[in-house]
Amino acid sequence: MTKRQIAYLACTVTLVVSGMGAAAPTADHRTVHRVKPGESIQKAVDAARPGDTVVLAPGTYRESVRITTSNLTLRGSTVLPTVLVPGTAAAGDTCALAGHGLCVTGTADRPVEGVTVRSLKLRGFAKNGLWASRTDRLRIHRVTAEENGNWGIALERSVRSVLTHNVARDNADAGLFVSNTTDTESGAVDAEGTVISHNHVSGNRIGLTVRRLRNLTVERNEATGNCAAVFVVGDESTPRAGAMTLRANHVHANNKHCPKTPRLPFLQGSGIVLTGAEETLVAENRIVDNVGASPLSGGIVLFKSFVGALNERNEIRDNVVLRNGSADLANRDTGKGNTFRGNTCEVSEPAGMC
Repeated sequence: MTKRQIAYLACTVTLVVSGMGAAAPTADHRTVHRVKPGESIQKAVDAARPGDTVVLAPGTYRESVRITTSNLTLRGSTVLPTVLVPGTAAAGDTCALAGHGLCVTGTADRPVEGVTVRSLKLRGFAKNGLWASRTDRLRIHRVTAEENGNWGIALERSVRSVLTHNVARDNADAGLFVSNTTDTESGAVDAEGTVISHNHVSGNRIGLTVRRLRNLTVERNEATGNCAAVFVVGDESTPRAGAMTLRANHVHANNKHCPKTPRLPFLQGSGIVLTGAEETLVAENRIVDNVGASPLSGGIVLFKSFVGALNERNEIRDNVVLRNGSADLANRDTGKGNTFRGNTCEVSEPAGMC
């Protein structure tokens, strides 16, 4: 080693030892709160600050949990299941008293932002497994919601949400439900790019309901064994529901029978149904073996809403739609500007669309 190399090495060592060449210490003071079965998840959530993570050990937790802190992560074990089931509601526990399992709720003036929920199972709640209202950038990943009394995972008044790789099965109404509002009548709202992808929905009344929203993407989901797979719901309010994309979903054998309700006839054998929607793209989906005799049965169905709103300017293209009854493609509407092209199908209403 030359004298110059030795001198350079000595200088470098001096800098590192003195701290002059080291990375500056970070100002990241995020805390991980760990919870075991028998301990209170809510207590840990209440103690957490923005940026913190609450980690649940595998096991069963008998409680409901409410998150109102932004930039919080709640996650279970990725190896063994972490399960939330109903417990005794404490005084003031609004989430449990409403019958929900996990609530993420903000206010009109201050939405809850940047919350992540992952790797949990929410089972057997009287109302919804996961209920979110007034959120921004909520991420729900690898959550299983099953056997809940209304919706599995439900969002309202929420924007820029991401729902990926979740399972919603055997819920009394929709497995996944996203909406403008649930307690008032109003026009569709901009979901600001919400994404619903790679989810599995089965055994529900409706696999996925998108109600009175605009600007979102539903892609690469699987729906099977429901009474109806996907409903896009609009009405006569303005702005209209629509301006969304339903792409590359696998919709098959949604042949469960569900009785009629005050708003809908009985359901069976419905793939993708648009009611009162506009400017929606339905493309590159595989929709097969959905069979029933309901007015809403069929592979891809356009049907005017039950308050009379028509579907207009929707594009149905490049889908594989086969062995659906009573039709693969069904335009049971009188709305204008709806187009069907490039689809692989056998039977259409009216004839000539295949």
